[in-house]
Amino acid sequence: MLKYQQIAEEIETYIEEHELQQGDKLPVLATLMDQFEASKSTVTKSLDLLEKKGVIFQVRGSGIFVRRQKRKGYISLLSNQGFKKDLDEFQLTSDVIELDIRKPTAEAARNLNLEVDDKVYYVKRVRYINGETLCLEESFFNKAYVTYLNREIVSESIFHYIQEGLGLKIGFSDMYLHVDRLTEEEAGYLGLEAGAPKLDVETVFHLTNGQPFDFSVVTYNYEQSQFFLQANSHFQ
Repeated sequence: MLKYQQIAEEIETYIEEHELQQGDKLPVLATLMDQFEASKSTVTKSLDLLEKKGVIFQVRGSGIFVRRQKRKGYISLLSNQGFKKDLDEFQLTSDVIELDIRKPTAEAARNLNLEVDDKVYYVKRVRYINGETLCLEESFFNKAYVTYLNREIVSESIFHYIQEGLGLKIGFSDMYLHVDRLTEEEAGYLGLEAGAPKLDVETVFHLTNGQPFDFSVVTYNYEQSQFFLQANSHFQ
């Protein structure tokens, strides 16, 4: 994790632990520089990251303020860390359906910049929230970067392992949303009727060097899923 990302994470943790509310003021830039022993550019980058995430807002000449936090149980569509952090107050469990090393599908190869004969880790699992089905996930991990996975890792947080266990730095993601109806197979995994509405979220996750390492398709149970998106708009 880069220095500015670490600082941003610590500030966000401080806000959560102290239950700061909309409009509460944070220390000024100079104080944060001293506190984290970091340069002005590094702290400014941290604050910009937090502002993009919707955690704070900055008012020139007035200071840095806490922005209203997300509603309980909602999943951020802007997160690059998986949704486990968004739902940390809930019991999240996984049922691993498949885990193996295989060749990617044509779609996965295209999104991961791979050849069809390259190798990926394929993961298929159902995620549960408080015992109720939340989503069905199918993921393809570039084995050149995600060099090892097992059922224990896949049953927990893959992204936590990728960052802490493998030391990879996750950068940005591209997300595509599609509304459709459940197939019989999807409905069976989610405990719903075939033809019920569904939201498919396709995401390509990249490392900080721009290399895509994970292509995932998540099919959400419409009865359990709630999402939020915070926008920053600048009007002339």
